[in-house]
Amino acid sequence: MSRETSILVVGSVAYDTVETPFGKAEQVLGGSASFFSVAASFFAPVNLVGVVGDDFGDKELAAFKGRPIDVAGLERAAGKTFHWQGKYSYDLNSRDTIRTDLNVFEHFKPRIPESYRRSGLVFLGNIDPALQRSVLDQVQKPRLVACDTMNFWISGRLEELKKTLERVDILLINDAEARQLSGEWNIVKAARVIRAMGPSILVIKKGEHGVLMFSEHGSFAAPAYPLESVFDPTGAGDTFAGGFIGYLAGAADESDDVLRRAVIMGSTLASFCVEAFSLDRLVALTRAEIDERFRLFKKLTHFESL
Repeated sequence: MSRETSILVVGSVAYDTVETPFGKAEQVLGGSASFFSVAASFFAPVNLVGVVGDDFGDKELAAFKGRPIDVAGLERAAGKTFHWQGKYSYDLNSRDTIRTDLNVFEHFKPRIPESYRRSGLVFLGNIDPALQRSVLDQVQKPRLVACDTMNFWISGRLEELKKTLERVDILLINDAEARQLSGEWNIVKAARVIRAMGPSILVIKKGEHGVLMFSEHGSFAAPAYPLESVFDPTGAGDTFAGGFIGYLAGAADESDDVLRRAVIMGSTLASFCVEAFSLDRLVALTRAEIDERFRLFKKLTHFESL
């Protein structure tokens, strides 16, 4: 497996129970590493590290089979798999967490198989910042390190998070988290503060309002793809990350043009994710469908200069 293109992802593999105004799905496959892996696998080989309980079955594993996703790093532990339950409001922009059962994920300490340690890119899913650093201590000089985090870690583990960000090339967070982490309300000022912490590339996810990216090349904004049917936004952010990092894995560099295309590719994958519960739309997706929507995205945002 090529050091340059393989991606190591460390994060949650879970069961989700999700209710939206359009239906309910109980005990379906979820978790940051699941959405990321399937999305990224359209572009590059993926090495998946996570933990599941003895209740995790072949039906859920089937989402990874037949794809370049290596699950040798997916541990099985005695007990139940991490479970999250949430309910979305009618506009799908806000959700209430009904329950979070960490189960076997509570004591998860990532062990990176020897065959994964030379992965070219690393994506650190939303876990304790100290555990994220423990992953970096086990890998051998990856080309790029990307990281996700959330308000829980920003509030409770800020100093640990800052230590992790010193070792990260790309940070992906939402706009509320960017404001919280930086202490700045203005997103442009927030980006400057956060990039000074370590990440040279900052991607700020804004849900239905699209994505903002800040790098040494400047800034770039992309809208969300307009859809007639948005069914379930769970996992859209991790799917975006999978498309974004997956595209970068196959690129020769991180030039401005490459980064901009990666943003659009991430947004393209996320637009498919929200069309169904769980990973149902992603596992049925074809590369031809992705490429066609990518072209439509270009048409959507293209205009001639004066």
